[in-house]
Amino acid sequence: MEDFKLKNVIENIQPDEIFILTDKNTHFHCLPLLKNDLQNIDYKEIIIEAGDENKNIDTLCAIWQFLSDNFASRKSLLINLGGGAVCDIGGFAAATFKRGMRFVNIPTTLLAAVDAAFGGKTGINFNGFKNEIGIFSKPEEVLINVNFFKTLDTKNLLSGFAEMIKHSLLSGYELFNETMNYDLEKFDLTELEMLLQKNILFKQNIINQDFTENNLRKILNFGHTFGHAFETFFTKENPVLHGYAVAWGMVCELYLSFIKFNFSKDILLKINNLIKIFYGKPNFSCKNYDTLYEIMLHDKKNAAQTINFVLLTTVGQPKTDQNATKDEIWECLDFLREN
Repeated sequence: MEDFKLKNVIENIQPDEIFILTDKNTHFHCLPLLKNDLQNIDYKEIIIEAGDENKNIDTLCAIWQFLSDNFASRKSLLINLGGGAVCDIGGFAAATFKRGMRFVNIPTTLLAAVDAAFGGKTGINFNGFKNEIGIFSKPEEVLINVNFFKTLDTKNLLSGFAEMIKHSLLSGYELFNETMNYDLEKFDLTELEMLLQKNILFKQNIINQDFTENNLRKILNFGHTFGHAFETFFTKENPVLHGYAVAWGMVCELYLSFIKFNFSKDILLKINNLIKIFYGKPNFSCKNYDTLYEIMLHDKKNAAQTINFVLLTTVGQPKTDQNATKDEIWECLDFLREN
């Protein structure tokens, strides 16, 4: 952790109070790794329950209450040490407390490092829907160290890698080929770090051009219309990791790209095969199609109750605000289940 910049960031910000938000997992596994960076630094820790299902209004209120009880001000600093749920809810709590206090994200999962920690999207789940309430708010810094990823099991590493597959399909053939050649059986962290840096540069370039997602940034939602529907559908009985839901969503949206824009069948089948081998298949039937469709109708990307998708004409050529008929959506779900 010698090159970790947390101490420098704190010195630059000079907050009047420091708070660290963890969940029960990162409190135990990750906070000890910051021991040197936090030496001689006074801070108060807020510990929340782990899991995306706890990214809700009750947890948010508990964070606000802790900040209020401990005299946090707009000059205070909240350090979000955790995965996507911690970064999302911590960023939202900071952005709204006293109309905005500063925060730093330290992602401890690959998914958070490539997705939630960057870009300024903060929020909570509400009424059973993903990220229904939120705000755009940039962190002061995002500090990444792959040593945190050593605490992850294979499922959580794969969950993050799904977002890297997404970025590669949006970026172009160079990043796509590098990503497809990465050894998912081995998960070498040195190679992963180099690939992650390219992913972050790609995403940052998009965000810098369109922070509040009015146009270009919409492409980063590829795989997420179907993906969020899967994630929400499975939440109650058999929760799935975000990256798994997005992986299945990408298969559906690549198939939709194939039938609407003649996207390469070979690449569609290549991605489908990779997803099937490493992520498995979601357990649902045609009886669930109407439920999934209803969930999609609540997606944040929609306009005038029309479901919007990000589709690809080819690798590196996304098209936003694309629609599909109910029959076409059914056909995509059939493809995912049957191939």
